[in-house]
Amino acid sequence: MSFDSLGLSQPILRAVESLGYTTASPIQEKAIPAVIEGRDVMAAAQTGTGKTAGFTLPLLENLSKGSKPRANHVRSLVLTPTRELAAQIQDSVVKYGANLPLTSHVVFGGVKINPQMQNLRKGCDVLVATPGRLLDLYNQNAVKFSQLEILVLDEADRMLDMGFYRDIKRILDLLPKKRQNLLFSATFSNEIRDLARGLVNNPVEVSVNPPNSTTNLVEQSVYVADKGQKPAILAKLIEQNNWQQVLVFSKTKHGANRLARFLEERDISALPIHGNKSQGARTKALEGFKTGKIRVLVATDIAARGLDIPQLPQVVNFDLPHVSEDYVHRIGRTGRAGETGKAYSLVCADEAKELFSIERLIGKLIERHELEGFKPVNEVPESRLDTRPIKPNKPKKAKTGHQDGQRSGGNSSGNKPANKNKRHSIKPGAGRSPSGSKEGNASSAPSRPSRRPRRTAKPTGPKS
Repeated sequence: MSFDSLGLSQPILRAVESLGYTTASPIQEKAIPAVIEGRDVMAAAQTGTGKTAGFTLPLLENLSKGSKPRANHVRSLVLTPTRELAAQIQDSVVKYGANLPLTSHVVFGGVKINPQMQNLRKGCDVLVATPGRLLDLYNQNAVKFSQLEILVLDEADRMLDMGFYRDIKRILDLLPKKRQNLLFSATFSNEIRDLARGLVNNPVEVSVNPPNSTTNLVEQSVYVADKGQKPAILAKLIEQNNWQQVLVFSKTKHGANRLARFLEERDISALPIHGNKSQGARTKALEGFKTGKIRVLVATDIAARGLDIPQLPQVVNFDLPHVSEDYVHRIGRTGRAGETGKAYSLVCADEAKELFSIERLIGKLIERHELEGFKPVNEVPESRLDTRPIKPNKPKKAKTGHQDGQRSGGNSSGNKPANKNKRHSIKPGAGRSPSGSKEGNASSAPSRPSRRPRRTAKPTGPKS
């Protein structure tokens, strides 16, 4: 279906055409008309199916017919879990609204809050935000919601996974009761439906894919390997196949740093991207990857959702994720918008449990391969597809010091959170650490000797 049959005005259609889009995706066909009609919408679709345009285009259409925002007021709010996704949604708003007299801003943690406060002084039509930073701005009276017309929760399931449930509830209590609500998620889990009960009113439900399905446009394969072989195998795959752009997922931040250094030593340009990097470093790495200056972007799961890299040809799971659903979101970075892609996973014997869980989730066995010259010493057990139903996970409790949507405080300048458990020197005679715990610093406050010596247990074995 073409975009001009969905009820969009000419300024928006011209912007869509200038970006090279001609045909709407299934999620866009179903969601856009419902949003334009003013209906609440619950939409579920796997990653890479055009969800962002599915709410951005009709959002701009509806806002183009209203009044201008007052100082510090916003007319629509888009909540999203991560900085990268927030920045990309803002980019879409700017591109699709290029021919409209609308204003938009994006706010998230990890950067200074004062410039964001200044940007909001004149108000804006669209505000894209992560939950924690939005609450910070509200508490400082920098943002007001009495003019709010539309609320969008994007990647709602991911926000629950990251522990934003309480923050979302606080934000909902601040908003006008009369508003249009749009909830976009990868799945309609029980937790999402529980959240939706207090949010949407008689919604139009749109679902274009079964839960946790992987797109047929992504070819999946496993390379069995010993853990220590993985860096060399990855380098060989990159060189042997002449990959010029590959997104690699690492389980840990330190692992991402080590792998990027290893590839650089092999003359393969690579940069890591994760939560300990400043926002400037993350933006620079992503931009370098998109423009082709960097061949390999090594990411933790902070980048599993929301990274929109056009025509990304392949994704590699250097480590399998602990949570099976994250595999679906990782490989969803390729095979987007009708393009084909490939997903490779390097799997060692210790990851057999994770592999079996992933295969159970997606409902099929993944084809295995062995790279010549890298026969593993420790074999990965053969898979047997488990077809039992999977019980849904409970939403996580809110975390303090979370990396995205984070509070301002010590993180407002983009530095990594301070280690709250870090010990400081203690003055002589002090019996407590600065945090108030009873544990002292072993080097400066020696512990008191016990009142009586411990008894030594008598040997019970036979005498020699």
